[in-house]
Amino acid sequence: MHLERPDDNDGAMSGLGVDDGAGVDVSPEEPSSSGTALARRAPADSAARLDDAVVLDGMTIAGDRRSADEYVTEAAARLIAAAPAANTTRAYARIWAGYLSWCTATGRTPLPATAATLASFVAELAGRGLAPATIDQALACVSSAHGKAGLARPHTTAARDALRAYRRTWSAKPGTTVRKAPPITIDILRSLVEHTPDDTPTGIRDRAALVLGFALMGRRSELAAIDCDHLTFPRQGLEVFIPVSKTDQDAAGQTVAVPYGSHLSTCPVRSVQTWLAVLGEHGITTGALLRPIDRFGRIGGTPGWAGRGGLRLSGVTLNAIVKDAALRAGLADAERYSAHGLRAGGATTLADANVPTGKIAEQGRWKPTSPTVHGYVRAVDRWKDNPMGKAGL
Repeated sequence: MHLERPDDNDGAMSGLGVDDGAGVDVSPEEPSSSGTALARRAPADSAARLDDAVVLDGMTIAGDRRSADEYVTEAAARLIAAAPAANTTRAYARIWAGYLSWCTATGRTPLPATAATLASFVAELAGRGLAPATIDQALACVSSAHGKAGLARPHTTAARDALRAYRRTWSAKPGTTVRKAPPITIDILRSLVEHTPDDTPTGIRDRAALVLGFALMGRRSELAAIDCDHLTFPRQGLEVFIPVSKTDQDAAGQTVAVPYGSHLSTCPVRSVQTWLAVLGEHGITTGALLRPIDRFGRIGGTPGWAGRGGLRLSGVTLNAIVKDAALRAGLADAERYSAHGLRAGGATTLADANVPTGKIAEQGRWKPTSPTVHGYVRAVDRWKDNPMGKAGL
């Protein structure tokens, strides 16, 4: 893997490269540009540049570049490749393959791409009727590829102008309005739980998934990744360690506090404890919390389990749990409900209770400036003290 220059502006697939060798400042706390680790701490003024060498704290370190300096090791290449989220990696691989095929078919050079090539690529995707968000992701993919190759980012003004025009056309087309999954507010959650059995392992697991998903305002990936070891039970309730999330790509992790509920049926602490007791009866005390259950009622990881796939619930199964509960509860448009509704409904419910937006964002692991969480708050605010309510209609 050949890295030619740094790429400090790439957010999703960020800058790993080598310096061009000019004007290198060596910090005693970091590796030098040649890769030599400097172990000792030294005053800032103790480092000096002498021709092709660096003198630090009386020690001379060769500063001339070698051919090996331009390459990363195989281990580093694997780590770099694994840096983006798995979903992003899959999406970018698909987009990049399509972009290369289009360039070959039209006689264009993929890298470096001209402004005309990018604008034409946007027009090609628009001609296929793809959603504007999908085309925007394609532009991000091609731009990221330039950065990874050590090339200057391409000019995208013309491409984005073309996309802006297409977006207006797209929004005017019938049937293109995005139908979002309905938010599962606290009243709807109670109905879902009441129509989920509590006398079978599947029912107990589903109730725990529903209530915990709401209390955490959890993404499907976050719920699926929770292990039994990620749970602790202080006096106040439950603490859940989220090892990685969409806004925590460095996997620093975050602990989310979940207090006891006022109603037994929707108390997340008691619901999780009940499910843990079931797991314990089957000898499961570690590993995935939310597990698949086969048609014989056997839990994933127990003797005789006849299920397929891994020992964690997938996002598809989490969606099915919500949808099936909505159907049992007889909710209107039950087929539209999904696991994301737990996340949206938690935020909507808190906003309706006048919880500050910052607190909602913190509990749900949104960035404080996230337009998504602010959108949930605005959806509630548009009905609070609506001036037309005082018009006497």
